[in-house]
Amino acid sequence: MKFSPLPESGSYREYYRISGPGKVAIGAYNSDKKENRAFLGFSEYFFKQGLPVPEIYAADEEKKIYLEQDLGNITLYAWLTEVRKQSGFTGELTGIYKKVIEELIRFQVTGGKGIDYKLCYPRADFDKQSMLWDMHYFKYYFLKLAKIPFDEQNLEDDFQRLADFLLEAGCNYFLYRDFQSRNVMLLKGKPYFIDYQGGRKGALQYDLASLLYDGKADIPESVREELLDYYIQEINKVIGVKPDTFRRYYYGYVFIRIMQALGAYGFRGFYERKDHFLQSIPYAIKNLDYLLQSRDLPLKTGALKDAFHLLIGSEKLLNIARTSKKLTVCVNSFSYQRGIPVDVTGHGGGFVFDCRAINNPGRQEKFQHLTGMNKEVREFLDQEEEMRGFLENTMKLVDQTVKKYQERNFANLMVSYGCTGGQHRSVYAAERMAEHLKEKYDIDVKLQHHEQDFLLP
Repeated sequence: MKFSPLPESGSYREYYRISGPGKVAIGAYNSDKKENRAFLGFSEYFFKQGLPVPEIYAADEEKKIYLEQDLGNITLYAWLTEVRKQSGFTGELTGIYKKVIEELIRFQVTGGKGIDYKLCYPRADFDKQSMLWDMHYFKYYFLKLAKIPFDEQNLEDDFQRLADFLLEAGCNYFLYRDFQSRNVMLLKGKPYFIDYQGGRKGALQYDLASLLYDGKADIPESVREELLDYYIQEINKVIGVKPDTFRRYYYGYVFIRIMQALGAYGFRGFYERKDHFLQSIPYAIKNLDYLLQSRDLPLKTGALKDAFHLLIGSEKLLNIARTSKKLTVCVNSFSYQRGIPVDVTGHGGGFVFDCRAINNPGRQEKFQHLTGMNKEVREFLDQEEEMRGFLENTMKLVDQTVKKYQERNFANLMVSYGCTGGQHRSVYAAERMAEHLKEKYDIDVKLQHHEQDFLLP
């Protein structure tokens, strides 16, 4: 049986692909029992209703673990990113989004009818308190950390007014909460849905806003309008909504969703120092800029709009937009005994090269307490014909990919070298590759020796 860790996401949950003879599943660990209870309860109900969610095979709530169906590796976000780099935002992509919208309506209406809202965590409704939490999240983890000035009392008054306005839309349907392209899996061309443990009772507009203004998905505005019209058309086949009334509240929910997302980017990026979350900020700012120019809220929110305009014009945030376009290559050395490094960016692109066929300097006593960073080991491996040929071949492969990634404005690439102990051959090869890339390309190179870092006191 093999356990392979999956890339980190925006949560603290841990996921592993568990594979054995002819079988594969996803194992999950989450320390939050209430969140687990919500996910497992929702999953059981949705699955019985025929909604496309992972089947739960087993769960141990006390140990905070569960086993679920493996839906593969292809998210809607990964697929649309690849397609649009080749052909733009095609009719095929729009068609998939329409399928996703059809399923969203089933979650909201069919799924919402018989669900046990007592399972919801942390609240049963997306009520005023929930809205204020999101807006304060934006204030404290984005505005303050990005050093955007604002009038505390006037901004709080605007938050109160906006929440009261949004509540007028009603909160009578299932609100998925994080309905965006990374939480939609594509399996054999069909969308499946994950990460609905934050669901609760709420307004119809919120999840559609989450989907269509999903930052890095960067859906063209004309397509957003087409999909908004399609949603209104399809929801009217199930329940009656007035298009003008729906739109009146829809853009308010777009604003609060963008605020929630910026709060998350600030917390993960500015506070936790996870740089890949910062790469989403320019997309959210672009959406805000468009909305402020073309849409408006039918209520007074002067302090909030002032804060929006300041963050749109922030030089610091504009610099994030510029630097996020440079390719980052993460070069790793590792020990096969501890496993292949996980791509924390979620991109999944790159190479793993096995150095174990090359003569191991660690077999010689004089090198046993040294690493591939030491002069003596470097000089030894410099003379090894096998190592020279190996590096030449791997550099050719990586060079070809780096050039293509730069042409397509990709953000991340991962290159990993492994050997038995992660001490000599893999460390040397990773050092040489990092040097080569720094000399040849205008890119960011991050070098990490996993085994050596692990051994540091």
